[in-house]
Amino acid sequence: MRMTLLDNSRARLFGLLCGLIVVASVLGAFGIPLVSSEGVTIRSHVIHGDLPNTADDTAWNNVSPIAIPLSGQVITRPIWPEPTVRALTVRSLHNGTEIAFLLEWQDNTKNDRLTPGTFRDGVALGFPLGDAPAFFCMGQLDHYINIWHWKADWQSDIDRRAARATEKKEGGVRTFEVIPRRVSSVEDLIGGGFSTLTTKERQGRVQGQAFWKDGVWHVVMRRPLASDEQENEATLVPGRVQTVSFAVWNGENKERNGQKAVAPWFQLSIDPVAKL
Repeated sequence: MRMTLLDNSRARLFGLLCGLIVVASVLGAFGIPLVSSEGVTIRSHVIHGDLPNTADDTAWNNVSPIAIPLSGQVITRPIWPEPTVRALTVRSLHNGTEIAFLLEWQDNTKNDRLTPGTFRDGVALGFPLGDAPAFFCMGQLDHYINIWHWKADWQSDIDRRAARATEKKEGGVRTFEVIPRRVSSVEDLIGGGFSTLTTKERQGRVQGQAFWKDGVWHVVMRRPLASDEQENEATLVPGRVQTVSFAVWNGENKERNGQKAVAPWFQLSIDPVAKL
């Protein structure tokens, strides 16, 4: 029995190592560095002029993507040890006035409608409020975090309303559909621990734009650098090093709420404006 357990452990370890080698090889083939949270810094590069509004803007090509490994949320019930999204890439730019992030990850299905029995795709950034450390998932009492949660169905609502407005302007054939009005495809939230997630009263400061193509989501989130609410909005200051965390939901895998892929705190270095 002892030898059988030892053999099983070796087999699992061998399988894990093989899996890591395969992941590293795939990411390496695309020129994406494989990283862990320890000692890794995500740099927000300073640029002249306006930031890119869209995920397909060529300005993003000047920034090397950083690959962020993801794992299952196993801290609180219902745990989610086997998410389907295992990594995403991050790029960031700022111009001294606004900051933007481009997040990209593999997702073979586009889930941009929220109906009974179906779930949406999504991605979130988390920033601690203040300098004190906080739990990366939802924060904790007296150590809150500001969460930017992009939602695929909210993006779909915005895109469909824009398409309908274009059809109306051009005099095309219109179909009746009730589409919610959204000020942004990103929900701006505050977390102070599990079951405390709160939608901020003021929405629209964080804007999102995204598209899905060939099995990959491309999502941009941007916000003014200056904070309007010192106690409820992440402080993002050029020249400062702070932290950021990540979460991804795959609607096809019935992921929602705490059932998600997560990455703990990474360092975020925002270039000083003096480099301009």
